[in-house]
Amino acid sequence: MSVPGPGAELPAAFAPRLIDWQRRAGRSGLPWQGSRDPYRVWLSEVMLQQTQVSTVLGYYGRFLDRFPDVHTLAAAETDEVMALWSGLGYYSRARHLHRCAQTVVLRHAGAFPSTAAELEKLPGIGASTAAAIAAFCFGERVSIVDGNVRRVLTRLLAFEGDLAQTASQRALWEQAQNLLPLHPSADDMTAYTQGLMDLGATVCTRSRPACELCPMQPICLGWRSGEPQRFPIKTRTLKRRHESWWLLMLLLRGGQDRIWLQRRPASGIWAGLFCPPVYPSEEAAREALGPMQAGGLAALDAVSHSLTHRELRLHPMLMQLQAEPQGEAWPDGQWVSVAMLEQHGLPAPVKLLLQNLFKPSLFEAAAAGSN
Repeated sequence: MSVPGPGAELPAAFAPRLIDWQRRAGRSGLPWQGSRDPYRVWLSEVMLQQTQVSTVLGYYGRFLDRFPDVHTLAAAETDEVMALWSGLGYYSRARHLHRCAQTVVLRHAGAFPSTAAELEKLPGIGASTAAAIAAFCFGERVSIVDGNVRRVLTRLLAFEGDLAQTASQRALWEQAQNLLPLHPSADDMTAYTQGLMDLGATVCTRSRPACELCPMQPICLGWRSGEPQRFPIKTRTLKRRHESWWLLMLLLRGGQDRIWLQRRPASGIWAGLFCPPVYPSEEAAREALGPMQAGGLAALDAVSHSLTHRELRLHPMLMQLQAEPQGEAWPDGQWVSVAMLEQHGLPAPVKLLLQNLFKPSLFEAAAAGSN
């Protein structure tokens, strides 16, 4: 007679433990919890990608106030969507969000598909986001596998596969589906899916997992191994590039201060957002100004900004003008009133630079004046 090895009870025990724990101790009260509206769940899932809950809370409500449903979002101008997203980062999410809303309206009459397989065909919706919408809103028996969930499951299973390899990612996905509750109700799938998120966010954290508080400790193979933090295994390391950018900040003084902004290219860093002209060196910025720089070009304090794959060092250079330049060959761009900057999608560090430049903040003054 064979004796079950360590973890033999794991598949059957995991889902009931997780559902029970989530209902007793999981997070509650987040504005998107309890909703079966695919639009709201989708919006929260996209905003939460690589972004902390505390940051998303401020954006989620404002976004819904302006775009309460998929039809409103689909009909919006791209610039308005980007402006509301400004500061949340990973701006391709906003572009995909807008395009996805338009697709849902045009191809599905405003109704999101009810299965993960169909949801994944929509622009910008990956496998895990599709699974979250399908599980939360339609009760489909399918598991999310985002970054937090990968960490939970690789520790739970002592999963030795290298997640830098596609085959290992696929194997973990299959394991995740094997751990699902057998015959769940829609409420069970909500608790199970939320439980996966909560466990990764509050207990099975990256650097200091609270194994003593974890409901999975008795069945966790990573904990039994004595090295839960060894998981997940990923051999490929992120290579970060360091770049320096010079921002030419041309301020036109007058009855209403204006600043020269360009729209960034459709791909690359800050794609589609508005930004002062960017140059690879101070010399290039001065050369672009030509004779105008004789009017005085002031170097402001440099700032650092971290992106997923790069570290940017931004060097703002300010020139104040009393009249619009005449006959100068400027790249495409436009003068934007400082009071109207909130209506333009700006990269977070640029927005901060401008706010600091116009103290007391004309952003706040403009907002107060419009109330």
